[in-house]
Amino acid sequence: MQQEELNLNAGRKLLRPLVLCLCLLGGVATAGTGRHTNIVFMLADDLGWGDLGCYGSTFYETPHLDQLAAGGMRFTEGYVASPICSPTRSSILTGKNPARTDNTQYFGGPQPGPRYKRNTVLLPAAYKAVMDLEEQTLAETLKAHGYATFFAGKWHLGHEGFWPEDQGFDINRGGTHRGGPYGGKKYFSPYDNPRLEDGPDGEHLPDRLATETVSFMRANSERPFLAYLSFYSVHSPLMSREDLEQKYEQKPKPETEWRQEGENKVRVNQNHAVYAGMVEAMDLAVGKVMRGISDLGLDENTVVVFLSDNGGVSTDGGWPTSNMPLRAGKGWLYEGGIREPLIIRAPAVTTAGSICPVPVTSTDFYPTILYLCGVPAVPEQHVDGISIVPLLKGAGALNRDAIYWHYPHYSGGLGGRPGGAIRKGDWKLIEFFEDSRV
Repeated sequence: MQQEELNLNAGRKLLRPLVLCLCLLGGVATAGTGRHTNIVFMLADDLGWGDLGCYGSTFYETPHLDQLAAGGMRFTEGYVASPICSPTRSSILTGKNPARTDNTQYFGGPQPGPRYKRNTVLLPAAYKAVMDLEEQTLAETLKAHGYATFFAGKWHLGHEGFWPEDQGFDINRGGTHRGGPYGGKKYFSPYDNPRLEDGPDGEHLPDRLATETVSFMRANSERPFLAYLSFYSVHSPLMSREDLEQKYEQKPKPETEWRQEGENKVRVNQNHAVYAGMVEAMDLAVGKVMRGISDLGLDENTVVVFLSDNGGVSTDGGWPTSNMPLRAGKGWLYEGGIREPLIIRAPAVTTAGSICPVPVTSTDFYPTILYLCGVPAVPEQHVDGISIVPLLKGAGALNRDAIYWHYPHYSGGLGGRPGGAIRKGDWKLIEFFEDSRV
């Protein structure tokens, strides 16, 4: 009986997009330009809220992302569903909170059981280390409506069989189970990545991923497309192009300052030359993609989104950045762990240089993108997100009660503890599960 149910579910997974495609193919609307709407979604890894010039950094240089913000809308209170990577990534593609999909921890993180040997007050919660194939992902929905779909970079949403090509993406360049560029020469070719052919020796990974993205857009410029560029940058290992590292070594910078967060020390200021080089290299890759959009004449019908998956690493892991004035960083339910840089440029929708102070979160992208593309909502799928198109058009509020987080895990050396959080209006409440402290 169990195998029959699995087979039936697998059949539904294949049939659902086919039915949508047969009924609605060709029904793609626009974001107001009279042409089909393309989506370029760029996701950084471990980039902190204050790591861009347009968010206040005076040490890192990010001219291309600053230019994107100047041409679109910058959110000052853009949240993600988790202080850790995999849950946030799942929330974007499913439109559901990680607690609903049981994707609450980074995939490969500790599970309860005999192998758990850490001396902690609580056992970590059990979680699914795959994004279920039963989820109708954002990519699958767009693909069913005639979109070409492309993924490049970090996936970290399950083992083989659960990779991008199994979740609605026509093309996968570099997406596997790994949480970082851990094969070969890591951020430099050869990559030893089963979904990314090696380039010339020494080729830089962020630039290569941008090149692949532009090539996909060029090949599909006459049809609607979703290009999902998920940078491995700026996740560890901390490795920069040598020229960029030297640039920041020679740049005037403050002495390192520290504070304490629980048992962990936390970096207060930004002065890490290697990390700065990684940030700029990612920004250069964003610039290459933006030039590609312009050179292909797609500026007026391409929505661009830029986001980070969780806060910057500031309490361990080499202490590469600071999230000040936000508290703590990756792995914590404090603001430094879950509030991220978020920029959206939607032609004929967003006003250039606009700033939005209304809280939004990563489950909102699914319904928002469908609306911008003229694709019908999938309310049984994106049950936790709401369309933020009114904000993109300049509205000052959303009809939402609260935003929720559930992270029943320890974040290892980063120092975060199991907890949950609620943000409602100007107030935020955190409960720590070890002792029910709020």
